[in-house]
Amino acid sequence: MQEIQYLTTYRILRKIASGGMGSVYLAEQLGADGFRKLVAIKTIKKECLKNQENIDLFVGEAKLVADLIHENVLQVYQLGQIKGIYYIVMEYAHGKNLADFIRAHKEMHKVSNVEIGAFIISRVCRALHYAHEARDMRGQPLNIVHRDVTPSNIILTFGGVVKLTDFGIAKAVVMRTPDEGEVIMGKLPYMSPEQAKFQGTTRQSDIFSLGLVMYELLTNTVVYNVNDIDDLVDKMDNYSIKPPRRLNPHIPERLEQIMMRALAVNPADRYQTAREFGQDLEHYMYDGGYGPTNEKLQRYLQRLFPNEANAPIASLHDSGELATPAAGGQLAPPLT
Repeated sequence: MQEIQYLTTYRILRKIASGGMGSVYLAEQLGADGFRKLVAIKTIKKECLKNQENIDLFVGEAKLVADLIHENVLQVYQLGQIKGIYYIVMEYAHGKNLADFIRAHKEMHKVSNVEIGAFIISRVCRALHYAHEARDMRGQPLNIVHRDVTPSNIILTFGGVVKLTDFGIAKAVVMRTPDEGEVIMGKLPYMSPEQAKFQGTTRQSDIFSLGLVMYELLTNTVVYNVNDIDDLVDKMDNYSIKPPRRLNPHIPERLEQIMMRALAVNPADRYQTAREFGQDLEHYMYDGGYGPTNEKLQRYLQRLFPNEANAPIASLHDSGELATPAAGGQLAPPLT
């Protein structure tokens, strides 16, 4: 990071997270007359630069997301290169990812409040629909499929805003990505059946993945807790998904119906757009009157993470590795 530190207008403050391909740092963008702006800088590991495919995915992500400007999509500001080191400058979202959120509930032997959970997923639906419908400057559809909708790629800011991030393995007509008939892309526990069977992905694949995330969020249970692709395909072909109300009786029947439609094995039986999925969630939340809001999510996060939510950003400690869902104990009533 020294090259970025000394050869650009960015000052690195600390590492936020690390993953298989690289790391994310909190940084300050410096300007004239004492101008300072907090940003996040994503880098790619030097060993990954030896593979052109990795570079293409990293650069492709920056180019793809550059013009995606939406409240629920983490914004990209710049793609840079210094002495062979690629980096992406992004919006800094002060908060926790959904994997952290689920893990915190498991550690307390509780499950997320159902209304808050529905709200979070409805906002990811907005982000996905926006991305799926995005067009280039000539007005041509980009045909974006995220392909990596997982708890670790959904950020909940302490201001109560939900952000979808990490389009690193997304596919679009403008990107060079590996052939889905030969190379599998994504994380096994959150893949759609067609993704796992090398049949190619569509927007319905993202909807299935989000359904898996929703199931985990409201039950503390990973539907496909597998380590290899053969095990995943076997479970998809031979075992039906257990109705979530059996694991969490606090889930209303209507919400279970919405979730199970998103999790239909046949893409034709799922929601055809993320907007439809989100609209059903919003009807569920708001038809009876005042429902969850950004402010309610903000207060919920402040109770769940009081030390971090209320602390100055500069005082927070390095969070280390990206969080992953942890095995939890017995299910208890929802956190309210």
